[in-house]
Amino acid sequence: MADIDEEALRREVDAALGHGGQQQQGPQTFQPEPGSHIKHVIGVISGKGGVGKSLVTGAIATSLRRDGRKVAIMDADITGPSIPKMFGMSGKHALARDEKLVPIESDGGIKVMSTNLVLENETDPVLWRGPMLMGALRQFFEETRWGDIDYLLVDMPPGTGDVALTVFQSLPIEGVVIVSSPQDLVQMVVGKALNMAAMMEVPVIGLVENLSWLPCPNCGERVEPFGPSKLQETAAHFGIAALDQLPIDPRIARSCDEGNFEQVLPEGFVAKAVEQIEAHEQVA
Repeated sequence: MADIDEEALRREVDAALGHGGQQQQGPQTFQPEPGSHIKHVIGVISGKGGVGKSLVTGAIATSLRRDGRKVAIMDADITGPSIPKMFGMSGKHALARDEKLVPIESDGGIKVMSTNLVLENETDPVLWRGPMLMGALRQFFEETRWGDIDYLLVDMPPGTGDVALTVFQSLPIEGVVIVSSPQDLVQMVVGKALNMAAMMEVPVIGLVENLSWLPCPNCGERVEPFGPSKLQETAAHFGIAALDQLPIDPRIARSCDEGNFEQVLPEGFVAKAVEQIEAHEQVA
């Protein structure tokens, strides 16, 4: 593998996002640029990585779009972005117009802004420290021409680090969907995400359990490779809504790699999450 010129890569990304000068410190409240109107901002979070948070984000966005909503995704998983590939945007680049970034629109009409859309190559690592990460978040929200949006889904990084904290502090998040898997210590992992939301005074819309089951290829019986579901138990323990139990589906996994996620996603895949989000809209 060729050596990576880290300093050159930093300069490239700085130029793409317009970074430079003194970075402001401390929490700030981000506002959309004057030409954009975003009605609802919903975060999708997880206590750890590897549970399919981006898949759930994409599924909720696709389902809302199928319902006729104007939908966008802000990929706040800055150092591990996967949304563009899911939506067939590999190799595409967001451009600037009148000093504002213009998001890429998927075939289904979902607008996306992500780090991978400003890098020259999507496989380049993002070697940024905290202030640069915060600057990217700010530009993705308030210096991007989102237009009129009913729902902006924010795909947050896993865990409870700086980027997640900035999203909670600086974006007008109305509620969050927590994504988990049916593995040991799931209550501890969900608890971390839940407690962070509580500390930031952000309502929890509910809990989605991914990787919950799969149909046996021989008999069709439901198989639980990670053990019995803990969705109801965990949701009851924390007093939050139990939403969808999502299967392990090779077709969906393949569609994320092939970029036709919108076309392959089954109807009703995250029906309970979407229903709860739309119900939350009525009381937000």
